[in-house]
Amino acid sequence: MREGDERLRRLLAAPPDLPVAGGLAEVVDAVRSRGAVVVQAPPGSGKTTLVPPAVALAVDGRVVVTQPRRIAARAAARRLADLLGEPVGETIGCTVRGESRTSAATRVEMVTTGILLRRLQRDPDLPGVAAVVLDEVHERQVDADLTLALLVDVRRHLREDFVVVAMSATIEAERTASRLGGPGGTGGTNPAAVVTVPGALHPVSRHWHGPPPGVLPRDERGVTPAFLDHVAATVRRALAEQPGDVLAFLPGVGEVADVVRRLGGLDADVLELHGRLDARDQDRALTPGPRRRVVVATSVAESSLTVPGVRSVVDAGLARRPQTDHRRGLAGLVTVRVSRAAADQRAGRAGREAPGAAYRCWSEADHAHLADHPDPEILTADLTSFALELATWGSPDGEGLALLDAPPAPAMDAARAVLRSIGAVDDAGAVTERGRRVARVPTDPRLARALLDGAGVVGSRRAAEVVALLSEDVRAPGGDLVAALRAARRGRDATWRAAVRRLVGAVADAPGEPGLTDDQAVGLVVALAHPARIARLRPGSAGGTSYATVGGTGAVLPPGSALVGTPWLAIADADRRPGQRDALVRSAAPVDEDTALEAAAALWAEDDVVTWRSGRVTARRVTRLGGIELTSTAVHDPDPAAVALAVADALRRDGLDVLRWSEAAVALRQRMAFLHRTLGDPWPDVSDDALLATATRWLDGTDPRRLDVTQALRRLLPWPQAARLDELAPERVTVPSGSPVRVDYGGDQPVLAVRLQEVFGWAATPRLADGRVPLLLHLLSPARRPAAVTADLASFWASGYPQVRAELRGRYPKHAWPEDPLSAPPSRGPARRPR
Repeated sequence: MREGDERLRRLLAAPPDLPVAGGLAEVVDAVRSRGAVVVQAPPGSGKTTLVPPAVALAVDGRVVVTQPRRIAARAAARRLADLLGEPVGETIGCTVRGESRTSAATRVEMVTTGILLRRLQRDPDLPGVAAVVLDEVHERQVDADLTLALLVDVRRHLREDFVVVAMSATIEAERTASRLGGPGGTGGTNPAAVVTVPGALHPVSRHWHGPPPGVLPRDERGVTPAFLDHVAATVRRALAEQPGDVLAFLPGVGEVADVVRRLGGLDADVLELHGRLDARDQDRALTPGPRRRVVVATSVAESSLTVPGVRSVVDAGLARRPQTDHRRGLAGLVTVRVSRAAADQRAGRAGREAPGAAYRCWSEADHAHLADHPDPEILTADLTSFALELATWGSPDGEGLALLDAPPAPAMDAARAVLRSIGAVDDAGAVTERGRRVARVPTDPRLARALLDGAGVVGSRRAAEVVALLSEDVRAPGGDLVAALRAARRGRDATWRAAVRRLVGAVADAPGEPGLTDDQAVGLVVALAHPARIARLRPGSAGGTSYATVGGTGAVLPPGSALVGTPWLAIADADRRPGQRDALVRSAAPVDEDTALEAAAALWAEDDVVTWRSGRVTARRVTRLGGIELTSTAVHDPDPAAVALAVADALRRDGLDVLRWSEAAVALRQRMAFLHRTLGDPWPDVSDDALLATATRWLDGTDPRRLDVTQALRRLLPWPQAARLDELAPERVTVPSGSPVRVDYGGDQPVLAVRLQEVFGWAATPRLADGRVPLLLHLLSPARRPAAVTADLASFWASGYPQVRAELRGRYPKHAWPEDPLSAPPSRGPARRPR
């Protein structure tokens, strides 16, 4: 290593003119004194180029530097090796998926985060490695967050001398430093040192170019063609107004290709740059040419990557981010607006070598509404791989790990459910031997399961071909994944072919069953990978495009798909946009019913479905494959317990009105409500919310088909106070005429509506609830129309009755209206006036 160290020393003695050079001494001091450092420096400051050599000279061993993407790792290794005047593989090495160029002399090795994560799982001691430099941690990818946490765990429990450096342009420095802190001298922890390099970037002017009126960046189908026209026009404008090369940012590979087509005829070389290109084409985009260039890229060029010659950036303002509907099991990439931090990162690409310009394809007013930072992936992404990594590490819940953000509980529950379903973890969440086999396959656990289980049926190579296709963001024409596979075989996609070779090497060689067609093979592998996405054509589907999935959501095929009308599908990828009932199928393959039932056998169930509506029980015995109903037959004598549950469900869904409320039940409830309102405990609350909350108590033991709500309510009456119900809140009150008159408890105060002549002789108003509340008397005429309302009968006889008597005598002259009602006999019928 001496010769390599000497070259590194010469480089740092006369470093390139990069801002970070002024902070290297502070970084080295922090490495030697603390062992953990956070380096915060703006884009283009040179931290990826100069910090790793400085760390290498401060430690005894190899320095591993992580990059979020293969293209960035390869470019960083080549850049640093060029500065040393040697090829990659000597002092500077590089290892990415499918390619490794290192030697015994390697002092600094660029790797992707996933590579380092697998090394940690194989051997947490990382023998021969003295330090790890985590680059671009601000991107907050799930693998990067997890790798940082595992490295902290290694420092705390295995190797106190281990050095970790975290670098970013927009990092939350203090928070990251607290997580990265290592062992302290008294058994505690010391926070990592924070080194901030201000940087002296070349100035970048901002130019705002919002789309024309009526042009939306996105609609329900994705990025709109009209917006891509606008981006292409902005590229042409930048090329005309600015010197040097142009770097344009688009959200995905499809949009990159669309804009490249729109730029035909330019007097410049138009090149694509994204992760699915082979190494040769990536290098071509990163190498200055004899002519001006337009490099159309995805977010791979957003950070940790310099595209030489670029003086202007055109930013579409869109990005792909992982997002998962955990309830429906739909995980995928969605197109979102970039954050301000990401927009600044992109703009900074124009000022790495000289003053530049950034053309933003949105208005300055829209910019004010962008989020400050992108959401960490751990909060939105599918966490199945993450959960398996935790289980393999021996910490299924992540307890004690220095994660920057805790994973959401629903996402982790969904991830563990997937892992249990494929046998990767046991019921306690601990990894199984099968789970370790799954974890060793370099792909998503569901795809690894499909590879391992499908190889024996379809053959190891064909299973690897399908899984390699599923690992990429493939948009199959018309959603036909079989057609996409055949196109991949005919094409020159080196990335896909390299993935196939890796996956073939990860599984035992198997020829597969003879005579199996591509349709059958692709359908089986997809069904094994995503059993919840198996779908059946909905009966009566207009046009044969609408499907129900095992996972419970709907799915529709794109117009003109070759799969239209296929009875069963295995859906590889679907996109469910906000506001849409069904997901749009992006790729799928036909599958037969037997294969569907076998692949999703864990989701097969037979249940009695009992419903209660309008007092009627309906019961069916339903066979389901998850959310797909296979058969249904009537059940004539359902289990009473199931019926009781149906009533409880109906109450939660539709409220108390689903019960048959007799007049007696309503009256009892009103009396109980009056006593609760007046006397409080122990008289129960019988409001809607209270009855719904206690339904299992007061309905317990009742056969819902013969439900008597009155008797059910009586279960809520307190004992022994229930014996006084009729005394405290009588159902009827006997008036002086001898008539038992019903009391109405439906209002705020109990009401007794009675003919005036029946209460002659009643000196005072009766009071209820131990004398606390007087009855409100509605005194009626002989025609039972209200004549007076009073809660103070004595006052009414004295002052109100004379006027009422005068009015009633005129209206009902044949009835007796005595001057002294207290001494007059009461009458049930029409008491006649004496002749």
